[in-house]
Amino acid sequence: MTPDEMDHDIITKFNEVVTPQDHTIHVGDFTLKSTSFAKNIIKQLNGTHTFLLGSHDRWMKKKGLQIWKKKIEDNYIVACHYALHTWPRSHFNSWHVFGHSHGNLQLSGKRHDVGVDNNDFYPVSYGSLVEIMDGKSDNFNLVKK
Repeated sequence: MTPDEMDHDIITKFNEVVTPQDHTIHVGDFTLKSTSFAKNIIKQLNGTHTFLLGSHDRWMKKKGLQIWKKKIEDNYIVACHYALHTWPRSHFNSWHVFGHSHGNLQLSGKRHDVGVDNNDFYPVSYGSLVEIMDGKSDNFNLVKK
């Protein structure tokens, strides 16, 4: 598969599961290419987007967002390009999603590599993340009441 074919495949898979009303958090390494290339790809993707700065995102300003945090339903989620050992509210069993590692890390607790190369080149929906996290052990530093 050529790089252009791979880009097309990723865009197609993204738009299969992301609607125009959805919001996606990209955990970095969106593209090594230029700002104009990145903007062209973004225009082809459904929904709105938040981009976290990865190790290969030269197209973003170096002051790009490093970490994203949000409570959705009863779940506090922390997104970062890199896998963290502890993260905000990890001691309360918050979830941590990351990229960078290409599926090569075996981590305990409520952590998951959401990079597309670890997920058959599809984005991970919130619903899927709920199922994934339900199957994981508690965080090692969970404060027991």
